[in-house]
Amino acid sequence: MLDFLYNTPVGRSILRILAAPFISRIVGWFMDSPVSALLIRPFVRANGIDMSQYFTHDMKCFNDCFVRRVLPGMRPFDADPAAFVSPCDGLLTVYEIEDGTVLPVKQSQYSIPRLLHSRKLAKRYEGGYCLVFRLCVDNYHRYHYFDDGIKGPNHFIQGKLHTVQPIALEKVPVFTENSREFTVMKTRNFGRVVQMEVGAMLVGRIENHHGRHAFRRGEEKGFFKYGGSTIILLFEKDRLFLYDEILQASALGVETPVTAGEKLGIRSEILSAKQ
Repeated sequence: MLDFLYNTPVGRSILRILAAPFISRIVGWFMDSPVSALLIRPFVRANGIDMSQYFTHDMKCFNDCFVRRVLPGMRPFDADPAAFVSPCDGLLTVYEIEDGTVLPVKQSQYSIPRLLHSRKLAKRYEGGYCLVFRLCVDNYHRYHYFDDGIKGPNHFIQGKLHTVQPIALEKVPVFTENSREFTVMKTRNFGRVVQMEVGAMLVGRIENHHGRHAFRRGEEKGFFKYGGSTIILLFEKDRLFLYDEILQASALGVETPVTAGEKLGIRSEILSAKQ
């Protein structure tokens, strides 16, 4: 279906309608309705989801299942205060930010100023890392703060809602076209980090819990309702060392599966002190 939508003239005509935010609002309304509860068991079975990890009581609609909470202890956050941990479940790819450009997905490139709608803010992240966590439909769809710190206000950018599957990333500058919301977080161990949540086709609903807020590592930041979705983190230069296997996989265009709370690297000054 995605190949048809993105690679044929007829499909691209249909895609213009499907990527419109009002379609996601209609689907979202249905997924919040009691009738949608009939979809829960087929969805769980088709995607092989291990529901023993989650609270399963009182699921009155499909979105109650989609934004299910994990049971205590199922997503422990690494206790090392200098560790960088994943904010979510998903598939991770890491890119270096060079000349204000990032995410070389085949022929597509993404401008950080276009991503943020701010050249001034984008300049802060020149030479740093861009981490892209792509959530699939079977993933845990709540996301968390990866460090202690203070966050600023949320900035919402209205846009379309393409899928975040690889076939779309090859054809469309998805992350600079889709609806998205970001904040700048002053973190204890990693400097000022941008966290951005990107909507996707049939996901018009990014639910962040806080405006300005003092947060703690592991605290829930928000969740996505129905569909696949993406979290992007921007780090300043020389703030973060990531594990070599993650960088090597990303260089080959291979996504690394990660879970919320999993240690993926360490703050740079700690690693430098050990060498």
